[in-house]
Formats: sequence, C-alpha cells, structure tokens
Amino acid sequence: MTKSDLIVRLNTKFSRYVSLDCQESVSAILDSIGQSLSEGSRVEIRGFGSFSLNYRPPRVGRNPKTGQRVDVPGKYVPHFRAGKELRARVNSSLGGGAERAEKNPS
Repeated sequence: MTKSDLIVRLNTKFSRYVSLDCQESVSAILDSIGQSLSEGSRVEIRGFGSFSLNYRPPRVGRNPKTGQRVDVPGKYVPHFRAGKELRARVNSSLGGGAERAEKNPS
C-alpha cells in the first residue's frame, strides 16, 4: 500500500471528510513520526508497532565494480518492530507463519 492508497482508503471509509483532509491527516502523522525519529525519540503506536533508530557503526566496505576499499561512516537507520496485536492479526489472516514460509522459501 502506498501513501496515496492509504489516503483513498481513508476517504472511502470516512466519506464525510474531503480528500484534502485525509491527505493532510496522513501527511501530518508521517511528518510527526519522521520528526520524532530525527530528534532521536522512539515512536510507539499501541497495537501497531514501534519505530526506533538503530546505529550502524563505521565499517570498511568494497566498491563492487572495482574492488577498492571504501570507508562507510557510522549512521542511524530507522527500524520498525511490529506489535504483538499486528503480528497476530497478520498471522491469522495469512493462515499462520509456517505455511507462508513454505510457499516463499526466500
């Protein structure tokens, strides 16, 4: 699902709101999550999951084309961890984790 798909779904479900209201609501939520992460805070949405930052330390990488060493600086990357309720909902709607893993071995 893309951001525009989410806006369309919200607009369909809540038809009393103008499409622009749904668009601004989704943008405001995503902007707030991004702002909190950029300040180093953790964002938790009960029943859905939590967004946090993981630190990746500096390392030496290789340019795949030339094989030359490249210093990769340390950085923070956003990380999402699904909540218990979301995991249960996904697993129940997809028929359980074991069956799904057999269909897609990657």
